[in-house]
Amino acid sequence: MAHEKLRPDYLFDETKIAQLKQLAPECFEDGKINFTTLSQNLGDWRLDEEDPKLEHFGLFWPGKRDARKAAALPPEGTLEPVWGDGLKSDGTPDSDGVNDSKNIFIEGENLEVLKLLQKSYAGKIKMIYIDPPYNTGNDFVYDDDFTEPLQEYLRRTGQVDEEGKAMTTNKRSDGRFHSKWLCMMYPRLRLARNLLRDDGVIFVSIDDNELSNLSLILNEVFGPENFLATFIIQSNPRGSQSIKSVASTHEYLLTFAKNFEFAPEMGLSLDQKMQNEYNLQDAQGYYRLLGLRQRGGAWRRSDRPSLYYPIYVDPINNSISLDNDEQHYIEVLPVQPSTNIDGSWRWSKRKFEDENVLLIGKSVQREGKEVYDIFQKDYFTEDKKTKPKSIWLEKELNYQNGTTELKDLFNNKEVFNFPKPIYLLDKIMTLSNLTEGDIVLDFFGGSGTTAHASINYSVDKENISFIIVQIPEVAEYKDIDIEFANIAKACAERIRRVCQIKKVGFNYFSLIRVCL
Repeated sequence: MAHEKLRPDYLFDETKIAQLKQLAPECFEDGKINFTTLSQNLGDWRLDEEDPKLEHFGLFWPGKRDARKAAALPPEGTLEPVWGDGLKSDGTPDSDGVNDSKNIFIEGENLEVLKLLQKSYAGKIKMIYIDPPYNTGNDFVYDDDFTEPLQEYLRRTGQVDEEGKAMTTNKRSDGRFHSKWLCMMYPRLRLARNLLRDDGVIFVSIDDNELSNLSLILNEVFGPENFLATFIIQSNPRGSQSIKSVASTHEYLLTFAKNFEFAPEMGLSLDQKMQNEYNLQDAQGYYRLLGLRQRGGAWRRSDRPSLYYPIYVDPINNSISLDNDEQHYIEVLPVQPSTNIDGSWRWSKRKFEDENVLLIGKSVQREGKEVYDIFQKDYFTEDKKTKPKSIWLEKELNYQNGTTELKDLFNNKEVFNFPKPIYLLDKIMTLSNLTEGDIVLDFFGGSGTTAHASINYSVDKENISFIIVQIPEVAEYKDIDIEFANIAKACAERIRRVCQIKKVGFNYFSLIRVCL
């Protein structure tokens, strides 16, 4: 009697895998679950050594395991309001014992604050913007003390001999130069992701020093499928002279979604030049013509064979059809004119059938010949948006504007070096499609530009709220006015002054401190 082959009567639940990937994208590497990382995320720190056979692509550095652990450790402090230190100057709470303002400035170390925010704000933040300290080789205040000792690391990697003498002079190439910064950023980004809504987005400013590494850890924390864009910002048109080889004129803005499927469709209002393109008119309104042939990305027929099909044009009235019922119809195919290579349309046949009222056939001149092409009528509306370009060149983005804006607030006093301009944050908020009640978070509060832009946005557009976090760090820059040497103090004072200028009331924001 033949033995019946037994097969399992279940399949692994792909839905649960997808849910786990949304909850903990850092536990997936090369599309597979890293069970060591998953175990550590769940609090099991016994698996200190990964199986060497489980090699995978990723970013690794000394201290990464402890940085991951730091994000999972419980907070040790509490958040306590400081009555009278916001604009609620009488020093008394409201009738229910709390300040009802939804705008919060938190003075404290941001890793601890991010942990404390998990209970009340997990899944509630619409937009996060951070401008972390750039890794220029100087020490920074966010030292979480879980990288290995410097001399031990240098000996292990062969950068010093047994007597501690350097065997290389290129200190910027030292692994620890990057690992200390990565250990600072990694747990904070993990906790920040938990705070975002499903339709939330994060923007991170950075320069060349850590661009590649930051891209990799954002890919790990948020998942590469949630990458939105890397914007290049012309921040200093004259060029910085601090770099020996080139005069750097730009910085970067890395952008990720919490969940790409629900991410806001980033768009900007049309400027006057773009509005002028809508110079054709019919009974429905003003419009412009967009070619239906795919011109970028996967445009070839081989890339999208289902989008290669003939459209027939009646040359008498320019009407179009998928059927060639009339002998005088002209066949139009999505062929690239310059190379005669078969391409594809932007619309499927189904979309064509549903919305062909927006399409017309039109005779055009190409290389001295009259040919027919298919165009879409794109109508102008007041809320019309355009996709943001990847390079931002507006003069308002010049970071010198940020310095001027602060000086205007502080009676020409120097209170912060290299603050971001308000225009940058306003543009980021516009791209995030912020609406009534949305919350913005900045846990490297710095000079307070995010708070300033949030107040402007609330007054001019939609009523949003902010959470700003800044450690009470003493600025060591030259020429900083001693009265505002404490960055947290300067940031809070900026918020007060903006509130007064905008006349938003005496109860607009609360100041909270972390108490251990």
